[in-house]
Amino acid sequence: MQNGNSAFEIAVPKATVTQSRLLAVDIDNHVNLPTGARGNLGPSIDSPRGSPKDSHKYEDYTLLQQHVLFWDRDNDGQITPIDTYIGFRELGFNIIFSLLAVLVINLNFSYPTRLAYSWFPDPFFRVYVPSIHKAKHGSDSGAIDNEGRFVSQAFENIFAKYDRENRGCLSLADIFRMMKGQRVAADPFGWGAAFFEWGTTWLLLQKGGMVYKEDLRQVYDGSLFWKIRDKRLKAEGWRQGFGLGGDGFIGSVKVT
Repeated sequence: MQNGNSAFEIAVPKATVTQSRLLAVDIDNHVNLPTGARGNLGPSIDSPRGSPKDSHKYEDYTLLQQHVLFWDRDNDGQITPIDTYIGFRELGFNIIFSLLAVLVINLNFSYPTRLAYSWFPDPFFRVYVPSIHKAKHGSDSGAIDNEGRFVSQAFENIFAKYDRENRGCLSLADIFRMMKGQRVAADPFGWGAAFFEWGTTWLLLQKGGMVYKEDLRQVYDGSLFWKIRDKRLKAEGWRQGFGLGGDGFIGSVKVT
């Protein structure tokens, strides 16, 4: 099978995996230089300008930094365990899940980001926003590069490979196939981190069992977190996610 614009193969007979996991093609008709990593934008075929309002506001930050700024409560470049807990509560997660998020995020990502400043661990388990790229792990989607920039081609590949019915969304089964497909050998930390991240994403975003493409893109650039918080401050609330208003992973706690 050939790329739509160029005479080179993207799938070959002797590697059936290349036939079942096709690449996104013709992205350059919508996004200029889609393989070029954007420092502070998250463009896609459907949103070639990314999230202009938020990207302009946070233009001095990489996409990965923008992704986590929601949890930097006082904008001091550090995310404390309390910051993590409050942020997850404001997104609607219940107490138990929010405490679990603190354990997973601050225990695992504090030291890698701390290494930009010291070999000694942070006694308060703070995550450092300026060096958040050091917390990037393996077995992920590749939509964020090692420096925290956004790669449109890799983002579109998520849906080209795993959205088998071309619906513009991912079911829970699609997400599990993606996690399996993106796994690299001897990377148990990356496997676990990917499971937590994608599981949390589905719990937060699913609508009718599906995670929609534009919602996911806004998770990468962090703009959706602010949107969810703002909606939950209003009577309309956030009408997506698993167990909203019940006793599931996401509770009905109101933002105060």
